[in-house]
Amino acid sequence: MPDPVQRPAAGPVIGVLALQGDVAEHSRAVTVAGARPARVRRPDELDSVDGLIIPGGESTTMWKLAVVFELMEPLRKRIGMGLPVFGSCAGMIMLADRLLDGIGGQETFGGIDMTVRRNAFGRQVDSFEADIPVTGMPGAALRAVFIRAPWVEETGPDVEILGADPGTGRIVAVRQGPALATAFHPELTGDPRMHKLFVDMVRDRI
Repeated sequence: MPDPVQRPAAGPVIGVLALQGDVAEHSRAVTVAGARPARVRRPDELDSVDGLIIPGGESTTMWKLAVVFELMEPLRKRIGMGLPVFGSCAGMIMLADRLLDGIGGQETFGGIDMTVRRNAFGRQVDSFEADIPVTGMPGAALRAVFIRAPWVEETGPDVEILGADPGTGRIVAVRQGPALATAFHPELTGDPRMHKLFVDMVRDRI
């Protein structure tokens, strides 16, 4: 079925990892943010993007499918070479260098010097919304949707903490160079500011 969203004629190409999760929602948000979305499922598709979003979904399923589609090593290589990446929820887990409460043998792509606890905020029934002030983001606090969300337990010295949950004080938004991650789902709220931040990060690299 064709994507009903009108795509911009110009702008960076932002890939959305299309193995599992909120692919359509991120693609629409990328368009609103002024870039061109492209679904990425194979290594050759990864080669054609200026930046990559790793969507929310289920991190263990995403990891297993990345192995099946032979994307684990190509993704690690591109991220290590400075490809701008943005992970939301499960995407934050996949960008963590260290993982707590993963299943046996679970691997990540890495890219951010942080320790993330999987499903830290609880199960599906514990989903909630909160207003998160984001460092450097103009306007009101960002309305954030948390669904089986992780949180960041620890960060390295080069990681910038962008936001914390006001209820628990836990870190829920971070950046390290060209890598951005949130524990929440900005693609579900209609607020384009987080995606615009990422698109600007991509433009700065090309």
